Amino acid sequence: MDRYALITGAAGGIGRACVDVFFERGWRTVATDRQDASGFPKEVLFRHMDVSDPASIKILFDELASWTDRLDVIVNNAAIQICKPIIEMEVDEWDDVMASNLRSIFLTSRHGYPFLKAAQGAIVNVSSVHAIATSKDISAYAASKGGVVALTRALALEFAQDGIRVNAILPGAVDTHMLRSGLNRSHVSGGTIDERLDELAQKTVLGRIGDPEDIAKSIYFLADSDLSSFMTGQMLIVDGGATARLSTE
Repeated sequence: MDRYALITGAAGGIGRACVDVFFERGWRTVATDRQDASGFPKEVLFRHMDVSDPASIKILFDELASWTDRLDVIVNNAAIQICKPIIEMEVDEWDDVMASNLRSIFLTSRHGYPFLKAAQGAIVNVSSVHAIATSKDISAYAASKGGVVALTRALALEFAQDGIRVNAILPGAVDTHMLRSGLNRSHVSGGTIDERLDELAQKTVLGRIGDPEDIAKSIYFLADSDLSSFMTGQMLIVDGGATARLSTE
């Protein structure tokens, strides 16, 4: 039987890696992003849309209903990051982060529920290590990702009776456009992006930052019921050991 995946935020590093991992393993894959994207295999159904917009989500799931009655996984990866001190952040910027990073999960879960129930599928929410340990000038992002963890637990409880598993993955430093754009927060030093990436890598136990594929494969583990059937409501931290070390060391 075909397995179906919906992956949001598919134009970025982790999202695109997820599309590749699921597609290569034979899943029929639907990908969305509010940025336009190209280069996906022709068999991947890509929709240019904002998953934080209720009207757009309804259109998406109405279209999905004409294609399939089931989803084996929803990977909620769509997110934005605004880096600035809290006292300088505008209300509309705060709201945009919360809508993109948290409301979108509410919407896909609500509309995706009957599709997931039909498959006894899974939801994988992409949170962040910033949900448990953060740095300055990234408060809205950290708050939204903490909300993702709490929502994951709540959804796991609500959906368990229907055989739907819900877990969160918490990536650490991964070489994506978002990471590189956020390297101006003064949590690392260096004159060039490469120098800052090198310093950040040394803050992990493994001595490197992650590749998008590292996270995509971990997401696949949480999605595939053959691999993680007894996991729900959990946080899977994939950060090269960064949060294992005391900050005083």
